[in-house]
Amino acid sequence: MLACLAGAFALSAVPAQAATCPAPGQWLEPGGQQLAPDALFAELAERDVVLLGERHDNADHHRWQLHTLAGLHSLRPDMVIALEMLPREAQPVLDAWVAGDLGEQAFVDESHWHTAWGFDPALYFPILHFARLHRVPLKAVNVTPELRGRLVEEGWEAVPEAERLGITAPVEPLAAYRERLAEVYAQHPSRGDEEELERFIQAQLVWDRAMAFGLAEVAKKAALVVGLIGQGHLQYEHGVPHQLMDLGVDSQATLLPWSVSGDECQTPQEGLARAVFALDDSGSEAVSPMQLGVYVSSHEAGVEIHSILEGSVAEQAGLEAGDIILRAAGEPLSRPTDLSGLVRQQRPGTLLPLDIRRNGDEREVLARFPARSHDE
Repeated sequence: MLACLAGAFALSAVPAQAATCPAPGQWLEPGGQQLAPDALFAELAERDVVLLGERHDNADHHRWQLHTLAGLHSLRPDMVIALEMLPREAQPVLDAWVAGDLGEQAFVDESHWHTAWGFDPALYFPILHFARLHRVPLKAVNVTPELRGRLVEEGWEAVPEAERLGITAPVEPLAAYRERLAEVYAQHPSRGDEEELERFIQAQLVWDRAMAFGLAEVAKKAALVVGLIGQGHLQYEHGVPHQLMDLGVDSQATLLPWSVSGDECQTPQEGLARAVFALDDSGSEAVSPMQLGVYVSSHEAGVEIHSILEGSVAEQAGLEAGDIILRAAGEPLSRPTDLSGLVRQQRPGTLLPLDIRRNGDEREVLARFPARSHDE
């Protein structure tokens, strides 16, 4: 299965034009009226699972998540915070963090954050510190890209239960979810045929099911489980919520941030979530990771480039399809995540030396990552 080092797709909700723009700070029922925060939070505190959506690079989304966590914790201190950002293998590191045994840099290093997740850990540290301050357990509910790829390519029955961490196969997606995923895939610059589309959909279902399974396991312990998950997995109860229902978790609610900034105010559609929080995020800077812009797969000597995005750092560096990247910054590569982890650590305006093999000859290529503009 190919890995893209060009950034992740996000599903977008389809808004409707609003007659009256909600004021920032209001809680709204999509398609309905303003909600009283005290009544809403009292309701949420009785749920087994509450899902907080995010756009990963939006700092205001993470600030909203932190404030919502604090409100829920005041009513339901027996809380567990579940994270999409890390695979289950990182659980010992999360436990050590909550216990106060690790500093920030040690946490980033030992969790392999930059390999597992493509976004600046500084966006998440306020929430991580909240968990440590209040001794709220953190739970990793994702899986590695390698396991996700095996489940898609080999199928669930072919992967032994122990190797798939006991995770069960996903229930069939709703037709509307398949349609939304197909629309996202159609925007893919290197989209393929129907078979590739089906692989893309199956990969999303593995992702959804893995997170839902982890949430359901924690919910059995009678704590309030609050999941921090990309909003595309949550909207309209299509992704993770749909898989949670199949796992018997009926007592759940999804909350989403909703932008009310800009000239044209939109209103969320009915059924988008249990509630949305009106947010003026016009001043929030997106903190996107560096991207090389290649599709790669594992190779016995490193990672092999299959295609390159037009206008990408890779194209400007002179990389070509068929190149084998042997080393990045002197580090040997054996799988796509080795490369993606190093790329994500690059700062704007820096160079990343790549040792490649092309037609049997080895050479060095310098990938130059653009500096941030003053407007970003």
